[in-house]
Parts: sequence; structure tokens; C-alpha cells
Amino acid sequence: MTDRDTRHKNAMQKLKQHVDDKVAAATEERGLLMVFTGNGKGKTTAAWGTVTRALGYGYRVGVVQFIKGLWECGERERLVEDPNLDVAIMATGFTWDTQNRESDTAACLEVWREAERMLADPEVYLVVLDELTYMLKFGYLDIATVTAALENRPSEQTVIITGRNAHRGLLEMADTITEMQEVRHAFNDGLKARRGIDY
Repeated sequence: MTDRDTRHKNAMQKLKQHVDDKVAAATEERGLLMVFTGNGKGKTTAAWGTVTRALGYGYRVGVVQFIKGLWECGERERLVEDPNLDVAIMATGFTWDTQNRESDTAACLEVWREAERMLADPEVYLVVLDELTYMLKFGYLDIATVTAALENRPSEQTVIITGRNAHRGLLEMADTITEMQEVRHAFNDGLKARRGIDY
């Protein structure tokens, strides 16, 4: 065995021991609050991947789509027939299309009531609040209302919040924060979004 092989073997053993120690130390079991934020693509896609995973185990899942709800969504189309999936969609779609703050606020509050229902239901294992960050940024929802619902949810329930510019209050509460970083985006070079790839 060469010195390089020995160093590699030792590094792998240390890594394995580190992972084993982390697994042994993780003794608390409860639902998580996860935030997928940042300017990069993939936040909603990652959330839908987790939805698919939870449904695969037979768990009940709720998804509330703010802003992009009226757009085509391949994941939603594929999974919507699953009896364990409950999807609520904000009726106005992209807020910058309507330019009507009053109707946007009303639509947000209506779909937020669905979110509150899901967040209060101990049978719902996972709740995704897709693009919720924009509702806080634009002032359609206040952070106190959102944090109260998150704090009072069933202990076994996991929540994923997606969107850019996540509110500081959400980040302080979160167990896991993933920031998607844009390095390059095809759209910026004039390439159209592709059905089945981007949506």
C-alpha cells in the first residue's frame, strides 16, 4: 500500500467516524422547519422532491403554492391524484401580473387559511409553503401570524418554506436552511424555460 493509499484510507476512516459520531449524537426526534432560499434555481423543485419522498412512505402532505400557483407544475400534475396530497393554490398567480394589492392580499389570506388548517392538523406529516417568503416581503402576511402558526403546529410535522429573501424571523426559527446560489442561469442567455425541466 502506497503512502497516498494509506492517507486516503485514514481520511475515509476519520470521515466515517465523524458521521457515526453525528448519528449517535442525534437523539431528538421531531418535525423540522426547513427554509430553501437564495437566488438560485431549484427551491420549489427540492421541496417537491421531499413531497414525493413523504408520499412514497404513505404520509399525508399539504402543499400551499403562493405566487406561482396558476403556472403549470409537472410535479403537481404527476402527484395530484395521490389521496394523501392536499394542494391549495393562490388564485391570482404572480402578483406583478395583477397590479392589484387589494385582490392579491385577499387571495393570499384565503390560501393562508388553508395553510393554517394544514399546520394545525396532526395527521399532516409535511407542509410545503411554496414562495411564502414573497407574501412576507410584500406585506400580504405579517411575520407574527406566520411564526405563531409555525410554533403551534404539531411536534411531528415538518414544514418547508421556499422563496428568495427569507425573512429574518423565519431564518431564526429554522432547523435547516439551504441557500440556492445562482452561478449561471440559461434564462439570462435567452433560453426559454422548458416544460418538464423548469416547470
